[in-house]
Amino acid sequence: MARALIITVVLAAAFQIFAVVDAAMTEPQRTRGVSKPVWVVLVVFLPVIGGILWLTIGKVRDSQVGGSAGSRGTVAGAAASGAAAAADALSRLNESSEARLRELEERLRELDNETFPGEDPKPTDDSDGDKPEENN
Repeated sequence: MARALIITVVLAAAFQIFAVVDAAMTEPQRTRGVSKPVWVVLVVFLPVIGGILWLTIGKVRDSQVGGSAGSRGTVAGAAASGAAAAADALSRLNESSEARLRELEERLRELDNETFPGEDPKPTDDSDGDKPEENN
């Protein structure tokens, strides 16, 4: 009897861990009923029943999401969509970094051209030589 109890407790704990991780890692768009954080709380505070409710009611399956179930249900489809999302995020980050770099360079030029009180004005870059031109 004790072995059966231990096995049942271990299986329940494994199922609980699986359900909590699955609820936490599922995208919010793929939940039904209540929001994702509420599902996670339900799964945590209702040990086995919460996991069963999550898997039967709360989680939207691939065939119910829409689009082709084949591309969403396969590992290759998930990897391709993940790679595309990563590439898109990287390009947006690169664009925003370049824009920020341009802003900082412009601000640095403004600060370089700034004249403080008591300081001689700096020569402009309009002249070709080091000395100003003399009028003869």
